[in-house]
Amino acid sequence: VTAIEEPENFKKSRSVGAWLGLTTRRYQSGEVDYDGHISRRGDHHLRGLLYEAASVILTRSSTESTLRTWGLKLRERIGFKRAAVAVARKLAVTMHAMLKTGEFFDRNAGATT
Repeated sequence: VTAIEEPENFKKSRSVGAWLGLTTRRYQSGEVDYDGHISRRGDHHLRGLLYEAASVILTRSSTESTLRTWGLKLRERIGFKRAAVAVARKLAVTMHAMLKTGEFFDRNAGATT
């Protein structure tokens, strides 16, 4: 809350991930187009806290949630560190949306019934 200050500063919650440096950098030149490492822009401390929270969700948490299930499937495909960064970005987006709407976290949000 203190890093973002006003949730209205961002039109879309997806922009928060890029603002924190949790999205990949793009390099485009001629026919070359690839995604690189995360950009590491924004608040270093907050990015570290989100990564740590994502690591805990993927390793130590026993509570089932759609975020954890998604992160574990991602970890099998692309590895732990990349999955933790993706979960951290998703946490930032979710928390911004919660700030904007005033709703509480629903661990089963996005689940198919």
